[in-house]
Amino acid sequence: MAHAAARPASPAAVVIALALLLSLQPVATDLYLPALPALSADLNASIAATQLTLSALLLSFGLAQLLLGPVSDRLGRRPVLLAGLSLFAAASVGSALAQQIGGLIVWRALQGVGMAAAVVCARAVVRDLHEPREGAQVMSMALTGLGIVALSSPPLGGLLASAFGWRATLLAVALFGAAALAFVAFKLPESVAVRDPSPLRLAPMVRTWATILRDPGFRAWALLLASSYAGLFAFLAGSSFVYIEALGTSKTTYGLWVAACSSSYLVGTVMCRRWVRAWGLTGAVRIGGFFTLTGGAVMLALALAGVLHPLAVTLPQCLYVFGHGVHQPCGQAAVTGPFPRHAGAASALAGFMLALGAVLIGLWLGTVMDGRMVSPVLGMAGTIAVMSAATAAVAWTLVRRHGEPVAAAPARP
Repeated sequence: MAHAAARPASPAAVVIALALLLSLQPVATDLYLPALPALSADLNASIAATQLTLSALLLSFGLAQLLLGPVSDRLGRRPVLLAGLSLFAAASVGSALAQQIGGLIVWRALQGVGMAAAVVCARAVVRDLHEPREGAQVMSMALTGLGIVALSSPPLGGLLASAFGWRATLLAVALFGAAALAFVAFKLPESVAVRDPSPLRLAPMVRTWATILRDPGFRAWALLLASSYAGLFAFLAGSSFVYIEALGTSKTTYGLWVAACSSSYLVGTVMCRRWVRAWGLTGAVRIGGFFTLTGGAVMLALALAGVLHPLAVTLPQCLYVFGHGVHQPCGQAAVTGPFPRHAGAASALAGFMLALGAVLIGLWLGTVMDGRMVSPVLGMAGTIAVMSAATAAVAWTLVRRHGEPVAAAPARP
């Protein structure tokens, strides 16, 4: 049954809405990173248990997308967004009030469900309104906004944690979620032109997923997104313990080091727009792969050489996240490109793969660092190096071979 959008959204409103929605993910992670050691001590939790607050967020984020993507194809993006953002804000308040690590993990998992609604609909909105190549440029503008949020989140988190304790960082997350909810409610109309009546039935849902997974271009881009984010997540999960405990920096100084990395990501999203115009999606990520691989290799080499200084972690990570700033806009636009009528389902599958990879990396890193199998610096650097090699390999082989999306006209009423 066809439903026209209530009113057209302005281009600026779409970009701001996308930036807010996609920024929920770094806000939910980066803002409270400086507080993790204090949180661990206050709740008497191990490093592995503390990192479960990140892994639970990502696991529920990935699983919820599998349902919420098809739901948004059926009901539209707007109702899913409003419900998801409301849940995100409420769960953030619950997280701030948690008295035990188990309760915090549960609240963070609910937070991940709300975040899933926001991110899966954001990617689908891009496909609703744009073809893949144009969508990559729109996505890169939105991710530039995300980069600004990611740049400010760690220093703000460090200041809040130092002044008011770790709970204040999660209350700040709740406020950001409420602001995103208000903007979407007043400024972002429905973007789905034709709603699919079938996606909530199991058999059609499975057939849709199978069709999407059979597409080699989807697999290439989804693997690129997952491998690139897995390396970033290794940094997110391990960096507070590396900088604050192993290298002896303060919470506020740690936030500034992470902000330096986020500034490099911001530059990467800007360069992405230029490279996509010049060389297309696949050409842009081939260049990004060199930065990703160099960053991971240099960080591991310095760790093996015993160079223990914040710069030995920060400078290589800046190279890694510069590449990440190229891979993410291209990948997030391209995974939904061939599927205009099932953009929600395609976005959901890609998001699930991304989240699953991050969860596995988090569990691995928690085991390595908690059990002191290797030093925290070497454990984190080695993990990032492996994922940098995987990301570059996917960019230079699978994406190069299958990744240039074929434009498909959006379904019309």
